[in-house]
Amino acid sequence: MNPQTAPILLLIASNVFMTFAWYGHLKFKTSPLWLAVMASWGIAFVEYWFAVPANRIGSAVYSAAELKTIQEVITLVVFAGFSVLYLKESLGWNHLIGFALIAAGAAFIFQGR
Repeated sequence: MNPQTAPILLLIASNVFMTFAWYGHLKFKTSPLWLAVMASWGIAFVEYWFAVPANRIGSAVYSAAELKTIQEVITLVVFAGFSVLYLKESLGWNHLIGFALIAAGAAFIFQGR
């Protein structure tokens, strides 16, 4: 896998784990908070095994700002899917416009490349 693609795929995997770590417990609101924290911590530990290599490999071809921007856009896409598919929450037009504006801002990071 080449260094342009590998970090993107690893960051997608990382964000899936991190989204479950941060928001997955919301379906289990009656569970004790300490259990939610410990479960989230365990999931986040796995997430780091994707995020750190993604950034290490990606730094060969992307700047830190570009890697962070890629990660943020992936986070929005993963979160939108997670929110609708797992949490069964709908996204309104205001969410979609807000996400689109963030994505448009991210596009400026890659100008002049």
